[in-house]
Amino acid sequence: MNQEQLLKILEDIKNGLINPAEALHLLKDFTVKDLGFAQIDTHRELRTGYPEVVFGQGKTPAQVRDIIKYMNTRNNNILATRVSEEVYHEVRKECPEAIYHPEARAITVKKVEIKVPDTFIAIIAAGTSDIPVAEEAAVTAEIFGNRVERVIDVGVAGIHRLYDKMKLIRQARVNVVVAGMEGALPSIVGGLVDKPVIAVPTSVGYGANFGGLSALLGMLTSCASGVSVVNIDNGFGAGFLASMINKL
Repeated sequence: MNQEQLLKILEDIKNGLINPAEALHLLKDFTVKDLGFAQIDTHRELRTGYPEVVFGQGKTPAQVRDIIKYMNTRNNNILATRVSEEVYHEVRKECPEAIYHPEARAITVKKVEIKVPDTFIAIIAAGTSDIPVAEEAAVTAEIFGNRVERVIDVGVAGIHRLYDKMKLIRQARVNVVVAGMEGALPSIVGGLVDKPVIAVPTSVGYGANFGGLSALLGMLTSCASGVSVVNIDNGFGAGFLASMINKL
């Protein structure tokens, strides 16, 4: 429930359109819905402006299905991350309008239209192998009402490819830069733009990449100003933060 929905209930009580018992029914699950195996934070959008997101990894297909089934009764867009196609097929049994994004490994359900700002978010992937994390960021930003422009395979091994895209990148309100290996690309972008850069290290790389640790440390020690860093492979976190910045 968001602020507009709560305000409407209060105004309807004031104007005699609903009685207190009816309002109580509408507010019954106002803060938490207890499913036994999960407690859905139905109050989150009112507090933060964004509804709860389902992290699918570690949950059974049936658990994800039942969480989304309940969330689908409320007037919020739904996002579930780190889910397989098997989980998606289970979800569709209760929510046929759900859409699966295979590269992002995400499920979305669009319940409401969100006003999209005139500004946009650029999602920049250093390599094709970084696309899954970049797509998780892009799908996250899009379901929360943002225009996203994708720039793919412009890593430092062929840096001239990045320069061809700089006009678009400089027009973005915020840039999400996704890279594995040594994680150098966010520093380069950070030195070329006057907008925030959200760096996303990925686990893509050979042995000494240490599952993304080399990219993470490289980004954390960036000399470029205006570069912030999220966790390894955390496309969701980057897309969420980019959405918040784009709507300031």
